[in-house]
Amino acid sequence: MMPELGKYAVEVLSAYAVSLLLLAVLVLWTLRRGRAARATLDAAEKEAGRHG
Repeated sequence: MMPELGKYAVEVLSAYAVSLLLLAVLVLWTLRRGRAARATLDAAEKEAGRHG
């Protein structure tokens, strides 16, 4: 099932692992920042509603 990577198998698999880890971190970071931005926007909209 797995392709033959020869003597560079460790390096190739390590590169895949690091890439997947970085992608996961970026996705989680983006989701967290999106939630924070949404909360800030909601707070600003509530504040504007009180004064509007």
